[in-house]
Amino acid sequence: MKIAVVQMDVAFADPEKNFLRAQNWIEEAAENAVDTIVLPEMWNAGYALEELDRLADENGERTKAFLSEQAKKCNVNIVGGSVAVKKNGQYFNTQYVTNRNGDIVAEYDKAHLFKLMDEHLYMNAGEKANVFNIEGVTCGGVICYDLRFPEWIRAHVLKGAQIMFIPAQWPSKRIDHWQLLLQARAIENQCYIVAVNRVGKDPNNEFNGHSMVIAPWGDLLLSGETSEGILYAELDLQEVKRVRDTIPVFNDRRPNLYEKIFSE
Repeated sequence: MKIAVVQMDVAFADPEKNFLRAQNWIEEAAENAVDTIVLPEMWNAGYALEELDRLADENGERTKAFLSEQAKKCNVNIVGGSVAVKKNGQYFNTQYVTNRNGDIVAEYDKAHLFKLMDEHLYMNAGEKANVFNIEGVTCGGVICYDLRFPEWIRAHVLKGAQIMFIPAQWPSKRIDHWQLLLQARAIENQCYIVAVNRVGKDPNNEFNGHSMVIAPWGDLLLSGETSEGILYAELDLQEVKRVRDTIPVFNDRRPNLYEKIFSE
């Protein structure tokens, strides 16, 4: 699977500009015959949380229509990062995934809200996992702060995920945690990690990219870029099986023991 990671800047509180930027990046990436394009977290408006009533996408309709149109036109799968969405009067940080036919194959609301950026004051947490199929491959998708909860990533892998997509707006002052945690999640789950972080600034934070694609052994297939642009990587899905056969972590798990200890 050939992946295009869109490490884009996000215009604060300006969905019109951001939809146009996303379209341009998707079209450019598609020219390189990729299979899957990945966008960053909250790319429609950034963390303009105090303005969600004006900025959030009502039921995600605009985002879903946009991703569907772009996927069909460009013949690609799109992991749509995440966007601010309003549903039944509540706000969510929501990820949509679209296949080549333009079908929405997954919808996920961020499960862990990040208090340091006030998400918990304005948004609601999701209650469901996010496992879906792309090109016959079982994948999972979480969002930014979810990365710090290894049990949540493991839950997706136990449901069959061979690739975990992790879009983010991860501030530059904690970027060392970003790389360490991503590599740990890849190694402990013996899966591919495709993580895209934005660049640029908003009124409260600075972001310096470092989007990464990490193989099941923890090898960095791409990393370190700090400027806006598209990064490319190819995933050999047979590598997941090879690594899991070499060190059979999942066969050696003792879930009954874990449940016993936690229940004591």
